Amino acid sequence: MRLPPFEEVVAEYGPMVLRVCRAVLGPTDAADAWSETFLSALRAYSDLDPNTNIEAWLVTIAHRRAIDVGRALTRAPVPAESLPERAAPNADPAGYDPDLWEALAALPPKQRQAVAYHYLAGLPHAEIAALLGNSTDAARRAAADGLRTLRKLYPKDRT
Repeated sequence: MRLPPFEEVVAEYGPMVLRVCRAVLGPTDAADAWSETFLSALRAYSDLDPNTNIEAWLVTIAHRRAIDVGRALTRAPVPAESLPERAAPNADPAGYDPDLWEALAALPPKQRQAVAYHYLAGLPHAEIAALLGNSTDAARRAAADGLRTLRKLYPKDRT
């Protein structure tokens, strides 16, 4: 037994595959899943056993492609009516909260650097120590002291 030409498979089972895709995704996105189904089927068709139930095989592929398309749709960006204002990438960070930056500037240099490297850049204390030229314990202490001073200079509950 031989497999029919792929064009005949598409002609015979195409409407059924489209119904499956519509059932899973709805009418709007079904065409993408339908196309993906037959692209996948075409790639695998030459290796298909001639005794395979082609309809069941295509339904399985259609189901998987519909799920793939559905997942891709959930990850796609959603259009917005208007975009929020955003600062330029190279804008001065002091413009966001001048009081915070003033408090940061009041810290001693090593504390300010340790706070910035650890809490803003996420570096571990060992790497901060290498940057500052001191021990890991000294870097940890500088970050902790800097944070404690910041909390005094820049209280969270400002009025």
